[in-house]
Amino acid sequence: MIIVSGPDWPQHAAGSTDLRPLFSIPSVRSVLITAFEPYDRWRENSSWLALVELTRELPSDLKVVTRRYPVDFEQVRERLSDDMAANHDVALHLGQAPGIGRVHLEAIGVNVGGHSSQLPDQFQPLLAEGPAAYRSPLPLSDWATMIRDVGVPCQVSYHAGTFLCNAILYLSLHYAHKRNLATRSTFVHLPLAPSQVFSERSDLPSLSSRECALAIRTILSQIAGTGLDARFA
Repeated sequence: MIIVSGPDWPQHAAGSTDLRPLFSIPSVRSVLITAFEPYDRWRENSSWLALVELTRELPSDLKVVTRRYPVDFEQVRERLSDDMAANHDVALHLGQAPGIGRVHLEAIGVNVGGHSSQLPDQFQPLLAEGPAAYRSPLPLSDWATMIRDVGVPCQVSYHAGTFLCNAILYLSLHYAHKRNLATRSTFVHLPLAPSQVFSERSDLPSLSSRECALAIRTILSQIAGTGLDARFA
């Protein structure tokens, strides 16, 4: 296990419109895992909590690079562009999704972005000259099955929203395509952690950071053990 951490890593953590995935990865050496910092009224972010928990146990033969991104379109665009330049084999982007009760493996990134304070007709393309959408070439259906087999609720999703979660997926896939990188990307939406819903007045579902980390760890174990194929999500 090699952990290459970003500047925000906590000290206590261990260590063109064709939407068909057409690529294969014979072996995987390096995995970029990103998460988000808290935002709006959320004092924690379940994606970061899961990433910290994940690093307590990682496959021994993967290089894992971790990043925590701010919840800001322009900063994410710049930092992601820099991180993608390292040409990792896989990029797993994590984020929280209040209201869901299971892990969502996002298959589609669309070329549109906006803030929750905007009306949908005010949303703009992420890239003026970019294709309408990209589809992740990773075997998401297989991963969802394996995650359910270890007892964590999981499904493939085909709509990552229209905010930063979708943006980072779209841009990650776009950078890989335009720069001819080996990197294959997906976005993983995680439920809120129990600590985030204790004081909520509404009845929001949650999933423990340990279970969320187990889901990601299951993906990493599959990557480390067998590589990836080109089966469709």
